[in-house]
Amino acid sequence: MANGDTNLDRNLDRGEPIAKQYLLSEGIIGDSLPLRNLLQTVARVAKYNFPVLLRGESGTGKELVAKAIHELSPRAKRPLVKVNCASLTESVLESELFGHEKGAFTSAFYSHKGRFELAHKGTLFLDEIGEISPSFQAKLLRVLQEQEFERVGGNQTIKVDVRIIAATNKNLEEAVVKNEFRADLYYRLNVVHLLVPALRERRTDIPLLAAEFLKKFNDENGGMLTFDASAIEVLTSCDFPGNIRELENCVYRTAVLAEGASIGRGDFACCRGQCFAAALHKLTSGELALRPRSNMPQQAISAPSAAVSSEAGGQPPARPADAVHLNNADRITAAMDICGGVQAKAARLLGLTPRQIGYALKKHAINVKRF
Repeated sequence: MANGDTNLDRNLDRGEPIAKQYLLSEGIIGDSLPLRNLLQTVARVAKYNFPVLLRGESGTGKELVAKAIHELSPRAKRPLVKVNCASLTESVLESELFGHEKGAFTSAFYSHKGRFELAHKGTLFLDEIGEISPSFQAKLLRVLQEQEFERVGGNQTIKVDVRIIAATNKNLEEAVVKNEFRADLYYRLNVVHLLVPALRERRTDIPLLAAEFLKKFNDENGGMLTFDASAIEVLTSCDFPGNIRELENCVYRTAVLAEGASIGRGDFACCRGQCFAAALHKLTSGELALRPRSNMPQQAISAPSAAVSSEAGGQPPARPADAVHLNNADRITAAMDICGGVQAKAARLLGLTPRQIGYALKKHAINVKRF
């Protein structure tokens, strides 16, 4: 691994294109300047043991960047353990991270090692770190400072050696000002921060990514579809607010519905005025991951909320003209599509609570397994 690190540094320092073999081995595909700059920084910070905070919009590939940091680090032969903090309740997250002793709670029939223990001498990736509650932030801060903790229901102190890589698409600075995120935890995590570029900032990578997704589709389904020149033009002109995840969904969806041997302009939903993601983006324009919410137009905030507020028992405000292009089910479907089926993310995009979006998914009989 050390040799790979040296070779990558050498290629980047000479200004040579990154070998696509390296990119594919990490699951990172592309040769654009923003990506090359990011990987150059990754190769350098990976050598050191301090925490790294990955910033960027949802769907940009922060988890793959965390994997690259780990695999280029001296800890590469040790575990890389991943936790999505947004998908777990506080009590479950505490048990998952710190472990629990037998009998600690009703269903604790045996002792359980937490992710910190499993990541000992390795790396722990905390995704969606901005979503943890203030009370749990204090517990996490102690572990990061002291590198020790007790399992839930236990009294034995366990010491660990873990490197932390955290990721968020939330504006943590604004959260600190609003007392939603502890300043001391922010400084503990934000030793080095890397901004993962949005897909619209690396458009030259779109054809490479799309080709890889289409190859995967063909391999999984025994197909031989290709893109023609007009298809590549459509793809590279799209902003993809959902980033790489949305591009993958777009390729798969278009491949499923394509009627010919190749995919052309007319096969894309956006060219027929049927792209729900594009319509949703119009309603939520201004809500970029690192842009303070206070800068968002009030219309952009209220319009998505109106889609389901009546379903949750509230009275919807008047909708802007753009809202008529999508009905409630379509807005929810588009949000789930952009967010890769993660209900918590889709709820935030629409300005709803997780309970409200769960109710709406059930009411409209939207199958979450499709995303």
